[in-house]
Amino acid sequence: MRPMLATATATVPDGPRWAHEVKWDGMRVLADVSEGRLQLFTRTERDVTVAFPELLPLAAEFADMLLDGEVVCLRDGIPSFAALADRFHVTDARRAARLAEANPATLMSFDLLRLYGVDLMARAWSDRRATLERLELEGARWQTPPTFDDGRVLHAATRDQGLEGVVSKRVDSPYLPGQRSALWLKAPHRATVSVVIGGWRPESTGTVASRLGAVLVGVPGPGGLRYLGRVGSGLAGRTGQALLQDLEPLTAAESPFGTEVPRVDALGTRWVHPVLVADVQSLGLGGQGRLRQPAWKGLRDDLTPGDVEPPEGL
Repeated sequence: MRPMLATATATVPDGPRWAHEVKWDGMRVLADVSEGRLQLFTRTERDVTVAFPELLPLAAEFADMLLDGEVVCLRDGIPSFAALADRFHVTDARRAARLAEANPATLMSFDLLRLYGVDLMARAWSDRRATLERLELEGARWQTPPTFDDGRVLHAATRDQGLEGVVSKRVDSPYLPGQRSALWLKAPHRATVSVVIGGWRPESTGTVASRLGAVLVGVPGPGGLRYLGRVGSGLAGRTGQALLQDLEPLTAAESPFGTEVPRVDALGTRWVHPVLVADVQSLGLGGQGRLRQPAWKGLRDDLTPGDVEPPEGL
């Protein structure tokens, strides 16, 4: 099963029909506890249980439950997507245990979909939430963060605290697995967009010709990727070198873009097969349909190109 998704909004709704939560900068998971064991599944239904051994004791809390939440790695109380990116691709149990000790993750649970075999998804969000809070899931590695009545105050507070934004939910909303619904709205402070990498460019300066300087990105469209621009900010140093190791085996003879790539961007680009998904932050789309001031966040091993949707306004 895939989780319910929120629709982007520029305005946080108000009034008694809405409740509001912090938007966490992490990886969305469904946490399934059954028969004494925990399984964690990503948005694409990939099992990532082995990557987070510190969450396994959650199975001792209740015999049967299905939680919707976000796995985060906190740095001084603030989620760090870069820190999390070192965790969710791990498939070796011994390496995962070492990383869990050095860089532990926390599950932020915000919805309850099943309890003791009873499917709760058709019930109103307010009922599901009240039941979740009665479980009192507060441990060293899992939390049930609070909800708030005033979304606009929360939006300002999350901006001041360096958090990602706000998710607003209709209190009467059922849970719609796999659907992106206007019953849930997300208002990030700086939009995060999932994109597919179609090529990379070496640095234009320095003596190392193979050092990555930027990636060319797009979203799936007719005839190939629709070009959204190149991203270089945030790819300096070890981040760029690690990404280059992932890109080099994907070398392709031709551009995977179905729309025109400007000559200034295409010149010197090494094309790759469009299989890697990444998150970038931007100030939206410019007049030519390009991302404005994009900055690299990290690879999304939990997503495939088929999960990527065009950004708002495209």
